[in-house]
Amino acid sequence: MPVGSGRWQPVCEVDPPAGVMKMDEYEEKLNAFMQANGIEGVFLSFQESCHTAAEAASAAGVAPQDIVKSICMLDANGDLLVAIVRGDDRASTSRVAKALGTERPRTAEAEAILDKTGYPCGGTPAFGYLARFFVDPLVMERKEVYAGGGSDKSLVRISPRELQKANRAEVVRVRK
Repeated sequence: MPVGSGRWQPVCEVDPPAGVMKMDEYEEKLNAFMQANGIEGVFLSFQESCHTAAEAASAAGVAPQDIVKSICMLDANGDLLVAIVRGDDRASTSRVAKALGTERPRTAEAEAILDKTGYPCGGTPAFGYLARFFVDPLVMERKEVYAGGGSDKSLVRISPRELQKANRAEVVRVRK
């Protein structure tokens, strides 16, 4: 269960009540981006890890299909590409290459993800930084999804349409 939640507002105050976790700098940054850009979503913070899709699904009490992963890749020029797939799917570099009409991108390593997105691997949100985004059509079929919330202990509950609006994603099959 989430420790706290809010819509366009921090999960807790500067001095949180007992038992409620204080937002970390990455969560605060994402929350500020959502507020500044009018992104409709609910920010959720957990005591347990949300680093993997399975952990995120368990923490949120939802199915793995309700989780979305932001798989970061780098093209030949070092530009960031993000494939957004359901938690139970895997992203395909060859499908991303096909969508771009270029050679296969390479999967970004943790250091590059932090450098390019401003967020750590395992909590990388599906919007809020400069990249070219691709969202798999199966993601768009869900009523709502849970994306990375900036840290490995937070998520953002958001509709796929709002997520696509937030990142200006191209809807294209990018799952294996």
